[in-house]
Amino acid sequence: MKEVIAVVRMEKMNRTKKALTEAGVDAFFAHECQGRGKGFVNPKVLEGAGEGFEEAAALLGEKGKLYPKRMITVVLPDDEVDDVVKTIIEVNRTGKPGDGKIFVLPVADAVRVRTAERGAKSIA
Repeated sequence: MKEVIAVVRMEKMNRTKKALTEAGVDAFFAHECQGRGKGFVNPKVLEGAGEGFEEAAALLGEKGKLYPKRMITVVLPDDEVDDVVKTIIEVNRTGKPGDGKIFVLPVADAVRVRTAERGAKSIA
């Protein structure tokens, strides 16, 4: 089993949800979150802003801003991961910064609370 975590633009969430459902993925979590990429921010300026130096914070301006995003989490069998990742990319790619990120992590086990089923049975 694998966990796929995708961080996408807020305005792409409905299309992503529809595409995942059409790809056979009906069960997933979606969370509101905020974040930002590296962009063109000088790490020293970012460090100074983090330490509370007002001058550094002023230099960041809008580049230090956190942007609203959606984080989608789905746990699925290993053989479905590539299709899900491909689907998420197809729906969310604009070619501009901020399109998002996808992380794929191993899942050691899963347990369905209602039935106590474990492993692949718990996510089927």
